[in-house]
Amino acid sequence: MDFRDSPEEAAFRARLRAWLTEHAGDFKASGDDYWHQAGRWHTALYEGGFFGLSWPKRFGGHDLPPVYDVILDEELAIAGAPPRPSLGYLAHGLGRHASEEVQQRFLPGMINGTERWCQGFSEPGAGSDLASLTTRAEPDGDEYVLHGHKIWTSYSDVADLCLVLARTDPDVPRHKGISGFIVSMHQPGIEQRPLKMINGVSAEFGQVVFDGARVPAANMVGKPGDGWKLAMTVVGHEREPSTLGFSARYGKLVRSLAKTADSAGGKVPDDLRWAAVQAEMLRLHVRRRLSEQLDGVTHTSDGSLDKLLMTWVEQSVGHAALAVTGTRDPENLAAYLYSRAQSVMGGTSQIQKNIIAGRILGLPTS
Repeated sequence: MDFRDSPEEAAFRARLRAWLTEHAGDFKASGDDYWHQAGRWHTALYEGGFFGLSWPKRFGGHDLPPVYDVILDEELAIAGAPPRPSLGYLAHGLGRHASEEVQQRFLPGMINGTERWCQGFSEPGAGSDLASLTTRAEPDGDEYVLHGHKIWTSYSDVADLCLVLARTDPDVPRHKGISGFIVSMHQPGIEQRPLKMINGVSAEFGQVVFDGARVPAANMVGKPGDGWKLAMTVVGHEREPSTLGFSARYGKLVRSLAKTADSAGGKVPDDLRWAAVQAEMLRLHVRRRLSEQLDGVTHTSDGSLDKLLMTWVEQSVGHAALAVTGTRDPENLAAYLYSRAQSVMGGTSQIQKNIIAGRILGLPTS
């Protein structure tokens, strides 16, 4: 495989580097400061011509091949800039399942950053087993009334809109009674409860309680009962490392740790050696997935493989950070602490293994 940039890609990379030299220093790349500035960062990227690269032009994107998203992720990591806002999975879900009218109404604001979004899927009793969710949406005229409790909701405290999964029919098999809605977060009947994480960040996740919040029936994504299809599209897209693009950040941290270990003059920890192998493996895997995307290959259950690989790599890098600097470097300690959540967020590793066993390997699951 030839990983070199084409002339067009090289020109884009050079333009992006020049822009980052001027703007990246204005934004923090981690901690609460990052989350507080995420909206401004989104707007800055969009106005610079660097957000929505592979999304349709008719909604404000650029209609470029996905390789440009990977270039963006690589250059953001190299520059020490914040990652691009993680919205591709929501845009992909609406683009595949929402009506043309709903897409025209909501996708432009999602892409240009004038409307901020969160995702209301997980619940205290329904995380990886999402089909067991209990949030309900009851019809009332041309609206639905929401009651329920969501958790691990990124950006919930600042979001304008939330893509919510709720049960609309309790009398059918659980996978078939779920529907998706686009819910305004600026209304009575919605309570925000922030969650403080072990790494000290308090602005990333929240709990959201719906107690009589209302949503127009016209804001349903697809038809009643289509929520499970929507969910599988969203989480499948969310689990692809070629979309998330974190591999460049893992590699950068490994190289930084290697310099620190080398300057200390001692033995390089085995955890760091293994993290270097893992990070390079993921880098090559991301490029293979990218090549497949460019060839028109669509991934379904393979996203669970990607999610597992990402988990293993991030936790390997986290262990390396702890091995090299212990608890004395706050940023490296935060990287280790955050990595522990990777095997839970976006679907637990145990559930990903079950999906791989049943849907890819054809093994019995019961």
